[in-house]
This record gives sequence, structure tokens and C-alpha cells, in this order.
Amino acid sequence: MLLSRIRPLSRLRPFAPPLTRPYKTDGDNDRPELRPPSESISSLRAKWQSYLSTGRGSRALFRSFGPSPSNTVPASALLSHLNKVGRVGVRDDVISELHRLGHAALSLGELQALLIRGTKFSLLSTKRTLAAWEESGEVGRREDGEGANLNIEVMSQALRRMQYAVRGEVVMRAEVLAGEGREITYTNIGNPHALGQRPITFFRQVSALVDLNPEDGIDHPYATSLFPEDAIARARYMKKSLGAHGSSGAYSNSQGVLAFREDVAAMIAERDGHPCEPGDVFLTNGASAGIQAVLTCVFACDGDALMIPIPQYPIYSALVELLGGRQVGYELDEASNWAVSRDELEARYSDAKKTGLTPRAFVVINPGNPAASVMSRETLETICKFCVDKGLVLLADEVYQRNVYAEDKEFLSVKKVARETLGCERLELFSFHSTSKGLIGECGRRGGYMEMTGIDKEVKQQLYKLASAGLCSSVNGQVMTSLMVRPPVPGDSSYASFASEEAAILSSLKSRARLLVAGLNGIDGVTCNASEGSMYAFPAIEVPEKAREHAESMNMSPDTLYALSLLEETGICVVPASGFSQAAGRIGFRTTFLPPADKLEIAVGEFRRHHELFWEQYA
Repeated sequence: MLLSRIRPLSRLRPFAPPLTRPYKTDGDNDRPELRPPSESISSLRAKWQSYLSTGRGSRALFRSFGPSPSNTVPASALLSHLNKVGRVGVRDDVISELHRLGHAALSLGELQALLIRGTKFSLLSTKRTLAAWEESGEVGRREDGEGANLNIEVMSQALRRMQYAVRGEVVMRAEVLAGEGREITYTNIGNPHALGQRPITFFRQVSALVDLNPEDGIDHPYATSLFPEDAIARARYMKKSLGAHGSSGAYSNSQGVLAFREDVAAMIAERDGHPCEPGDVFLTNGASAGIQAVLTCVFACDGDALMIPIPQYPIYSALVELLGGRQVGYELDEASNWAVSRDELEARYSDAKKTGLTPRAFVVINPGNPAASVMSRETLETICKFCVDKGLVLLADEVYQRNVYAEDKEFLSVKKVARETLGCERLELFSFHSTSKGLIGECGRRGGYMEMTGIDKEVKQQLYKLASAGLCSSVNGQVMTSLMVRPPVPGDSSYASFASEEAAILSSLKSRARLLVAGLNGIDGVTCNASEGSMYAFPAIEVPEKAREHAESMNMSPDTLYALSLLEETGICVVPASGFSQAAGRIGFRTTFLPPADKLEIAVGEFRRHHELFWEQYA
């Protein structure tokens, strides 16, 4: 295993004092050269900031400590350095380890191993995750990594530190159990069709006709006996929009097919009552690809930061790590149904500035994931005004805009609120939507769009260049996006069946949301806010102190211990709430209410049974 290359710290040798004429190396060249005997605190802090942001610069840190002729440095030098920079981003157990090591000598590889342990993951948790991955069968022939040139110490540390909880350790274990024949109820991810939601007929009919050769589809002599007239007409329009070839298997314009972007722009204009230009729309592989493109553009310097809600959807923290940004969390108030105040935003912004970070952008998720709340106009106005005042680019994640279940709530787009709020006319905004959610649930199609509002034209050009590097988004996804924003209307031959299917899906989601939340709140020690929107419930749970202690001894969060126990006992796969970040001391999990109602009722009973068993085990 790759991790076996890291030498146990207990076998480190005593440190040999450095030369009286200290040396440095130029760049990543290991050739010794003269260097000043010491560096300023600001220089050291800058190097540490760079390492935290990018996972790069461990060699530069090593050289800062003045290596000995044997090319080692004392552990105490690393500890002294971390003390000078305030121990920002370092695990407490690694600080304790450095105290114990004292002046023991560290080679470059050993220092890199300590930095790997100290930032984000420990070796134990990494080993556990790797073991689960291997056991799941998702990896091919295992290599032990001995002598590998690409290994855990030299690979991109930004990638190593990235984590994506909704497909993490608990899900890997679920795959192993499923392979052993266990029945697993996957409630870890919003994947409607995988849990039994039927595709909307009209969308699949048109998509099939677009993919078929004309003689087998729209021009087939029996086409009208197999497909409704409006589906054939829409497919014909789409094939024409794809170009002379009419093929969904060909590349499109990098920004997306113009006719499909016009469909998106028309929907946005009708929804908001404000104009939208097709040139401001990019068609993307789901919302995630658009979000990654924007953050690739935003993070320019080591201290650049993204303000994200706590709890948050893990794509944001994952991309922050991968792209070398920094994360600044602002807490949603669970007691106030996940609302946020201007005071909270100001406090978190101020704290970030004091630590040398520069917030550059801000994320709002509405309806919430995992919080499942629907934000009021007042809250959205607060966020818009804050972003304008602080010069922050606002990213509006609005993929659940059709998933609103509370009778007294409605979805309002950030763009609409900003356009109608005095002082927010200059807000710089990116808005995202996806075919994966809503009532359509076409996750595997990877369709979505990004709209730009108030964005500098040269930045748009750079984003187009970035899109061009990927050639284009999935054309099948573009087709589905066009269908999502331009469904059948009254008078179309498919309208009645389409409206009936959508109404049935929405009604079922509403009833299942109420069923799950009521069931969770009926369990002693479990509390859960109403699921006003999206596809999730995000309960808080109480666990015995012995469970906390056992989790700590296993180097895992208490809610990971709880989620693994739930999986083993019941076959229900949830995501530990720690994967979404949460208030200090809170324990919980995220689950969907997407399984069919009969299975969901069974699941609620299993949640109760397991919770009681868990308390008995650790009482």
C-alpha cells in the first residue's frame, strides 16, 4: 500500500546540527546554495498559507528550516514554525506528536508525511478509507506502492485533501454489503430514478427521437403511431438546431447549442419578469461543472476564500480544496429554520480578514441542501446587499427550485430579488440549475445551465475559453435541459399526460417529506426541521458519551460511527452530517425521502429500532 512507504515516526534518528553557513536551494532544484540565516515571520506565514491553499510548497518549507548536511531538519523546527503561524489548519494530535519527537531528525519525505497527517486527514482515517475502497471492489489490481514515483507524498496534496462525503466511507461499505447480497436502501444521494421515480414520458420520447436516425425515428412511416405529434415536432426542431448533421453524437458549440440556450433564456425571463440574454447562458454538465468553472476563475491567490453556508453541499468544500482556495463558513441557524443574519455574515467576513484571507465569492443554496429550507425574500435581500457591500461574487445554487413543498413558501431566484432590491443593481451573479433534481430527476444525463448576471465581458470570454478546453457539455444533457425549461404547454398533445405525471411526482414528494420528518421527530433524541424543499432531511441526533469516546478512539466523527452502525444493522445508507460541516458539537446525518412510500415507512421504523439499539450498546 502507498502508505507503507511512510517510516514510523518512532524510528526517527537524532538531528544533526546544520552547517554554520546555511544553504538554500533554488526552486525545486536540490543544489545547495547560500541563503540568509533566517526568514521573516511574514515570509514563513506566506509559505504556510501557500501550502494550506494548494498542498504545494513542502520543499520550500523544508528549506526554510536550514537542513543539515544529511539533509534533515529537527521536528522541533516544524513545531516552532507552526507556533509562529498560529497552528492554522493543523490537527492537534500531530502537534502533540511533534512535542514528543523533540529534536528527532526529519527527512523531506518524513516532513511531508507529517504534513499529510497534520492537514485534513490522519493516516488512520486514510488507511480506513483506502481499505473500504479496496474491499468495495471499485479498484482494480492493488499495488503496494513500494518504489512508486507517483505516491501519496508527491501527488497533488490538493487532490488528497479533497473529500466528497456523499460518496465517502459509508457508501463504500454499503457497496461491499450489497456485493455480499445484503439489501441496501441508498438514501445518501439525490438520485431519484435509482430509487424508483419514473422518467417523465415526454422528455424520454423526445430524447429517443433526437438520438435515432431520422429514418428510424421522426421520418419512420409508423412514427405517429408510436409517438405523439408534439414529441415528433420537438425532436425535429432539436435535430435541426444541432446543425446540418442533426446528430446528438457530434460536438456542439462550447457554450451550448444556441437554440437550447434561447429556451433557457426564455424560461428565466418568464420566471423572473426580467430579461435574460442567451449569450449569458452556458449549458453545463449538471450544475457542478458550472460551479467548478466559476471557482477556477475566482481563486487567483493563496488567500482567496469562498464563503459557504454551514451546513453546505460538499461539492463546495471539495472544489475549494482541489482548486487551492480557502473556505469561510457562515452558519445557518437551525433554531430559526436555517435562516442567516447580517450579523453572522459580518462576523465571519471580519474573522476571515483578520486571519489574512480575502473572501472573493459567496455561495447561497436555495432551496437548501442539506438544510431543506426555502429562503424568504428578506433573507435573500440580506445576502444580496452583503455581497454588493463587500464586493463578493455571488454563486446561487438553485437546482431545487421546483422542489418546494411548504404551502406558505415559494421559490424566488436570487436574480429576481437582486433586480428588485435597491442598491443591488451591480451585483455580480452566477446562477445554476440542473436536470438532476426538480421533478425531472435525470441525473445521469448530466444536463444543466449557468446564467451570468453583471459579469465582466472579459471574464465571460475566459470562461468560454475554459469551456472550449472541454469542447462541449454532454449534448444529451443539453437536450434534456432544453426540455426541462420548455415542457409541453396547454394545447399540446402531450400536455395532459405531462401535467399529470409532474403533479403525481410533486404530490408524492410532499407526502414522503412529511412522513420522514414526522417519523424522525417521533424518535427520542432525534430532532429534525421540516423539509420545506429539496430532497432531504437533516436531523440532529443525541448519542451517549461512550459512543463519542469510541468514535474518537477510531479516529472518526461520532456521526460516522452512527451511520456505519445504522448501515450494518438496517441496510440504510445515509451520509454523516460531518461531511456537510455543521455547528460545533452537533451530531446528525442527511437522508433523502426518495424511496417509495412503502419502503420509506419501513425505513422510519428501522431508524427508530437502530437508534434504541445504539443507545443500549453505548449506554
